[in-house]
Amino acid sequence: MTYHNDHTTLAGTVTGTVFTVAANIDSQDYIKTVVLAIVGAAVSFAVSRALKWIWQKLSN
Repeated sequence: MTYHNDHTTLAGTVTGTVFTVAANIDSQDYIKTVVLAIVGAAVSFAVSRALKWIWQKLSN
């Protein structure tokens, strides 16, 4: 028995799902997502720097 691995069905399903979701999302949702990603990255960076500073103060 030969097993044939065909990825076209998987690729078609994933691509179709992505395009369907992208078509049904409003532009305001994209803007909200971008803003939240920027805020999240800034908070993550600030917390990392603060924890690094605290760690250096405690280890000295």
